[in-house]
Amino acid sequence: MAAARGFTPPPFGVIRRAGVQILSCQNKLTFDVRRKKRRVFASCCSPPHCKQRILHPAMSFASSKSRFVSKQDKFFFRCTPRNSGPQFRDSPPKRDTGIANEKDWGISLLNDSVNESGTNEDGSTWYRESGKDLGDNGYRCRWTRMGGQNADTTSEWKETWWEKSDWTGYKELGVEKSGRNAEGDSWWETWREVLHQDEWSNLARIERSAQKQAKSGTEKAGWYENWWEKYDAKGWTEKGAHKYGRLNEQSWWEKWGEHYDGRGSILKWTDKWAETELGTKWGDKWEEKFFAGIGSRQGETWHVSPSNDRWSRTWGEEHFGNGKVHKYGKSTTGESWDIVVDEETYYEADPHYGWADVVGDSNQLLSIQPRERPPGVFPTLDFGSSPPADNDEASSDQE
Repeated sequence: MAAARGFTPPPFGVIRRAGVQILSCQNKLTFDVRRKKRRVFASCCSPPHCKQRILHPAMSFASSKSRFVSKQDKFFFRCTPRNSGPQFRDSPPKRDTGIANEKDWGISLLNDSVNESGTNEDGSTWYRESGKDLGDNGYRCRWTRMGGQNADTTSEWKETWWEKSDWTGYKELGVEKSGRNAEGDSWWETWREVLHQDEWSNLARIERSAQKQAKSGTEKAGWYENWWEKYDAKGWTEKGAHKYGRLNEQSWWEKWGEHYDGRGSILKWTDKWAETELGTKWGDKWEEKFFAGIGSRQGETWHVSPSNDRWSRTWGEEHFGNGKVHKYGKSTTGESWDIVVDEETYYEADPHYGWADVVGDSNQLLSIQPRERPPGVFPTLDFGSSPPADNDEASSDQE
């Protein structure tokens, strides 16, 4: 899981990871884990010191003393036995926690169809129901829904678990939850984990995603996050997140992405910006591209005043792979530099969390059993008209 980024490119640690290959035969996926050793480079890629302090836009919201933020720490999740009411869950999700592993959700689907409800001693009510849906091509979805309200109905929550599968080898595990509490805070969250076979490479792919949002009932405050991770058996990896938040007069945005092609080429980028209702805007963005020790880094920090006065500092690095690095930059206040220095080149050539890791953390997904396929019946495969486009994201120019 990639961590949230700061306003300047962080130093990257030395990391080694396992490479894993997967073979496919007649829609049955066979995992062949093979470790490989690889030198990984790392370095701090910050430009010369910036004298202007740039506020991280998310910090104000995170440090708010409102009940909305502090109540997030109450979240508590446990699976309860059948025929007893599920525990009341009336707290929003936490910000900047990325994509949880499946074991953190405690998903436990019932084999039988259930439709039950009850009232607790404190007057709160609950319900739980489960079932399955069937469709073409061996499709099956097993699901469990549950929820409840407190005695005066000022708080309520809903939660759905599901697993899906079909005869093509597709498997999916998911959760959706929503609710509101007595203070008027409301929230929604969904999590998905998918295993499927890529139509064009014939490789197994695991994809994970999470969307979260919450809104305060007592302040002009709220936030939204969309996280995703994609992995295939040859080391191709894509990760990213889009975030938005607001606290009273201040709003902020953040986007970042990472792409590893599995053959040593990497692309990383981050773009953050914020603004106030008075018209002040500021932000920071950077990007790095490397392959075989050769590559570049570049970035910009900027600020716009309510009167539309603009300050910016741009910087860049060219790494030639021979121990020489060209560093250059300038600012709107007249600063400039253009030098070549003797410096080693460092970067992360492999993701810190890759294919072997996600396979190891996806036991429940991989253990989903599809419907039995009758003899002589074969799955229908839709390969589409053309390979999927490469939709690598470039950093935003919004300000």
